Amino acid sequence: MADADELAQWLARRRLPGADKAGIDAAIFARFGRTQAVMFTDLVGFSYMAASYGIVEGLQLVEASEALFLPLVAQHGGQCLKREGDSLLVLFDHALPALSAARAMVAASNAAGFEVCIGLGYGDLLRIGEHEVWGAEVNAASKLGEDLACGGEVLFTHDFRLAVPQVAVKHHGLLCDRWPVYRLSDT
Repeated sequence: MADADELAQWLARRRLPGADKAGIDAAIFARFGRTQAVMFTDLVGFSYMAASYGIVEGLQLVEASEALFLPLVAQHGGQCLKREGDSLLVLFDHALPALSAARAMVAASNAAGFEVCIGLGYGDLLRIGEHEVWGAEVNAASKLGEDLACGGEVLFTHDFRLAVPQVAVKHHGLLCDRWPVYRLSDT
């Protein structure tokens, strides 16, 4: 049975009146859960470039960025799950390699003449099949990379911060007016 179908069956059982939601949640996490670092990237200026100069020009930027970033992701032990427009969704088994990859990606993009925004999270995720991942840290990394980080900036969640206590950081603000966000001191 495909992972998505199996998850759908668990969720259908969970909706039934009187369902043991805690037990079902535990079974779902036992089957699909893992603790990982998640990275979400966004290219600065892609939307403007595509709107101003055409989608082919925008796609050229995407191709150039992926040619730089995907080898760096692999070198740091990451796995690219998805390519969505000008963004990458990447998983790492540990937080420190994700941070090292993020630093390398910022340096490489700056040297190539464009900028990337990166959001990082770390925690419990649900990995469904080869290309789907769900979790609060996934949502947060997406928000940080897409909406909050500026060009060349690496932002990360509080849970990611706890996983890399040796790294010098600055408090950046709050995500959704509630959760602390940090950035590297050297970016």
